[in-house]
Amino acid sequence: MTATAPVRRTFTQDVVLYLEQITVRFDGFKALDALTLYIETGELRCIIGPNGAGKTTMMDVITGKTRPERGSAWFGQTVDLLTRTEPEIALAGIGRKFQKPTVFEQHTVFENLELAMADNKSVWHALFTRLTSAQKDKIEATLERVRLQDRRHHLAGALSHGQKQWLEIGMLLMQEPQLLLIDEPVAGMTPQETERTAELLLSLAGRHSVVVVEHDMDFVRSIARQVTVLHEGKVLAEGSIDTVQHDPRVIEVYLGQ
Repeated sequence: MTATAPVRRTFTQDVVLYLEQITVRFDGFKALDALTLYIETGELRCIIGPNGAGKTTMMDVITGKTRPERGSAWFGQTVDLLTRTEPEIALAGIGRKFQKPTVFEQHTVFENLELAMADNKSVWHALFTRLTSAQKDKIEATLERVRLQDRRHHLAGALSHGQKQWLEIGMLLMQEPQLLLIDEPVAGMTPQETERTAELLLSLAGRHSVVVVEHDMDFVRSIARQVTVLHEGKVLAEGSIDTVQHDPRVIEVYLGQ
């Protein structure tokens, strides 16, 4: 379906993502039902909700994979997401990490970060072109941030599940996104890996805006500053983790009695 022309709102510097009245249908089913959501610059937002609540569809709209039948979606004050392709949205500064890590397993950790940074996406070009000192510094800083500096020469395929997740986040960081969309980052992780992932995501907030979709409520509690609960394609509740966990509507449809 063709999206209707977006209605421009009054933009502010404090908001990096505007979703307004976003509606998406699949074979008559409303995956998103007039969804309205604002993400502030530099914030870390957790999105929770039962299966089928619209979390993945929301991220698909933001990244250009799915076009809504109505509504508006803006990245900052100038980027109309509904008129951009997926590559254009990525170049504008939105990075997305899916639940299953996708790294180049036959290349080293260092090479994965090098490939993620390359303007020329040819693997041959990226791996056989001499890095500048600034590029090396950028890779080193990212290795330290995702705590893989001691794994720099290890093949990505030999990393643990958690380490692969951190590497993929590092690969996104090499592209310097303003907004990071991260889907279920701690699924399958050990408790120690989960704790380190929480520390990593908290360290990214402020320099980046971070939206985390997650089901693990203990993990959400450890990182949440603001939580949005989706249900049937719309916002059911929003606020601090304590606010949403004690909301009777959230307890009924998601958390259970």
